[in-house]
Amino acid sequence: MIWQISVALIAVAFVVLVIFLVKTLKAAEKSLDKTTQTLQEIQKTVDELSYEVKQVVRQANSITEDVEHKMKQLDPVLESVKNVGDVLNEVTLAAKQVSTSLIGRMKKTSHKAASKTGAEQIVREEHPIDRSMHTYGSTYDHAAASKSEPGWMKWVDIASGVWHKYRS
Repeated sequence: MIWQISVALIAVAFVVLVIFLVKTLKAAEKSLDKTTQTLQEIQKTVDELSYEVKQVVRQANSITEDVEHKMKQLDPVLESVKNVGDVLNEVTLAAKQVSTSLIGRMKKTSHKAASKTGAEQIVREEHPIDRSMHTYGSTYDHAAASKSEPGWMKWVDIASGVWHKYRS
């Protein structure tokens, strides 16, 4: 009889153990089903994102190629701008040299005129404004008196004025 009770208890314990194991396995099965479903959704999302990322990379490559093409087209324009800058620099230097030589000539002319009439002139102290007006008058009256001034000097003066306004 003890044997029978012991076997019955072992059978009941085994049935209880099997019931709990079945419940645990069913819960694990549900969990694995949810995990599988989540992984499938993630895979689908990754596939969609992968396609979109490939499209973005293709667009970025085409934009890069377009920018490179346009930069190559702009190279001659930039080279021309550089050349224009060099020409303007040379014109400015030429205008500076012309104006320097012109001022030197004017100083020599005024110095010669002053030395010729030095004995005739009365030495007196002039106000700075009077001296400026005298210099202005002698410079521009002399320029107006000499009609043989070449036409290119006028253009150099105009270019120099424009350059000064541009740089200011």
